Amino acid sequence: MAKQTINIGTTANDGTGDPLRTAFDKINDNFTELYGSTAEANDLIEDSTPQLGGNLDLNGQKIVTARSNEDIILDPAGTGTIELQANTAVTGTLSVSSTTTLTGAATLSTSLALASGATVTAILDEDNMSSDSATALATQQSIKAYIDAQNVSQALTFVGDDSTGTAVRSGETFQIAGGTGLDSVVSGDTLTMSIDSTVTTLTGSQVLTNKTLTSPTINGATMTGTVSVDNININDSTISTASNADLNLQPGGTGNIVAGAVTINGTTLSSVDSTKITLAENVDITGTLVTSDITTTGQVIITGTLQTDSVLLKDNKVSSANTNDNLEIEAAGTGVVDVQSAMTTVGQTITGTVDLTGQLNADNIRIDANTISATNSNGGINITPDGTGTITLNGNVVAVTNELAAVDVAVSSEIQLGASAEINNIATNSDLVLGTQGTGTIRINNPQTQTTVGAAGAANALPATPTGYLKLNLGGTEYVIPYYAAS
Repeated sequence: MAKQTINIGTTANDGTGDPLRTAFDKINDNFTELYGSTAEANDLIEDSTPQLGGNLDLNGQKIVTARSNEDIILDPAGTGTIELQANTAVTGTLSVSSTTTLTGAATLSTSLALASGATVTAILDEDNMSSDSATALATQQSIKAYIDAQNVSQALTFVGDDSTGTAVRSGETFQIAGGTGLDSVVSGDTLTMSIDSTVTTLTGSQVLTNKTLTSPTINGATMTGTVSVDNININDSTISTASNADLNLQPGGTGNIVAGAVTINGTTLSSVDSTKITLAENVDITGTLVTSDITTTGQVIITGTLQTDSVLLKDNKVSSANTNDNLEIEAAGTGVVDVQSAMTTVGQTITGTVDLTGQLNADNIRIDANTISATNSNGGINITPDGTGTITLNGNVVAVTNELAAVDVAVSSEIQLGASAEINNIATNSDLVLGTQGTGTIRINNPQTQTTVGAAGAANALPATPTGYLKLNLGGTEYVIPYYAAS
């Protein structure tokens, strides 16, 4: 209900104001609105008149809003505060936009949620933190008890080289003691480990007694007395071995043994200059000798293999050291390679000119001066070209000392003669015999043809007298064949 105002008129008792009944009716209505009833408060509508002014209303012990879903804001002026006396229960949502001070205990019937993080539902007093809760807080006493328990149970264990150890807990003392040649000193927060004079250092000067060095590297050492390395003894300028042991000098890799003047039992065996060492006595070498520019006088006896660059010399054999290398024997200047004993070769290939003085025997063939002959009894000589190769006999005359017919001559195809070639019998007045085997005939292949002869005309009108007669011996009987001039 809206506030009702009593009309009191313009002037006193001018008769223009509200009658008394009407005026007191308005007063009663206003008091009714002010004090209200519970039912009335529950039935407040938006256009009703609040008893506290604005949109607030009183309903018993409640301050309610006359507008639906409106907040109730308590806002003191200046630095004033809102004080809630005695027990305060909040059943709805309490929104505080400034600092809130609680002078008494606060009891929350539900969880506590801050701006971020987990929602707190309880504060527990558990010394061992056994609940493992993500929504419960621990008391100070519980946190302290748990940390103290952890400091006691989680100790540090120190273990020595002998694998034995000890556990050191919070509040206990662990001592690091020095050992032989080692001291320990604590200054402030620093532990310093120092070695004493009984320990050998890199830069100090110490005397080592009865020490064994395994694979050491020693640079610029000075040794006093005899130094023994296995069976080798070194003392002053003497290098000696154990009883009856040989002294071997073996350089590594491509290293060489370089020696000055060598004296054995008072006898000087060598002299040294800038280019060579000359040995005055015999030297027996039983291993491999690798030398460069060595000059020897007398006999050198080598047991084993002598290798010079790519040539091996062993027993009675000279061979190449590298696979597939040629072995060359070359004399210097105009010198020759003189093989004075019989030489046996297998599968030799010779490139270039070979000059022989004397005769050359190859199996049953002998070449001596201008003669090629067979050395075996009744042996023949065969000249056989390969494939379509031919045999060429140069010279003006090819002489056969015996009858050619006495030797079987087989021609698989034909005999070709050069230009202007002739077949003549070199013996005076001797016949030239052309013969065949069995029923074979002598054929003269000449593709030239002619239908006339001489000057008489046609072939069927031959001249009465021929130019001459060609005499032939056919099967032991002599015949003549007349011939005429071709034109």
